[in-house]
Amino acid sequence: MNASAVLTRPDYEVIAGWIKPGERVLDLGCGDGSLIRYLGETRQVRGVGVEIDPHNVLASMRNGINVIQMDLEAGLAGFGDASFTHVVMSQSLQMVHHTEQILREMLRVGREAVVSFPNFGYYRHREAIAAGRMPVSESLPYQWYDSPNVRFFTIADFEDLCASRGIDITESRGFDEGRQVTDDPNLNASVAVYRLASGRS
Repeated sequence: MNASAVLTRPDYEVIAGWIKPGERVLDLGCGDGSLIRYLGETRQVRGVGVEIDPHNVLASMRNGINVIQMDLEAGLAGFGDASFTHVVMSQSLQMVHHTEQILREMLRVGREAVVSFPNFGYYRHREAIAAGRMPVSESLPYQWYDSPNVRFFTIADFEDLCASRGIDITESRGFDEGRQVTDDPNLNASVAVYRLASGRS
């Protein structure tokens, strides 16, 4: 499988642009390992995936990914401080209960953290709520009763959390249907991607 076949989401290309060739990357909630495989082919990273779902663990192994089966809710105690250049959580942050804990752990284990997530403040989601329905979209594809998402937050909410917890946002991008959004991303972007660093000296 070539890199163009693996690239299926706009956040992949952004993440790859923030990572230098040969870096060590930890991908949390790695799914079938597509992102690590893409980073391996485009940036020659040394990647490790973390995944809890046994079917995804098997799929990652079939994709040639070094994957560890573990529950992110328990933290990353098995990984040493600054043991990775980047720790990535691509469209999985909304699926964890302990949001602050996982962000702290990402910045402990990695020199930088990268997260992407669906923006609940997206205008089409607001329209669905105004019509009295939970939104279903490309970035939030599940019905309310079978969604794996446990946190629903906006770009503005995420930025407020980072500011209040001493997390520096070094870069960010917003996207709608694969196109980059620069005009009011909190309203017009369906997906956001953030590059983070610890604000503590």
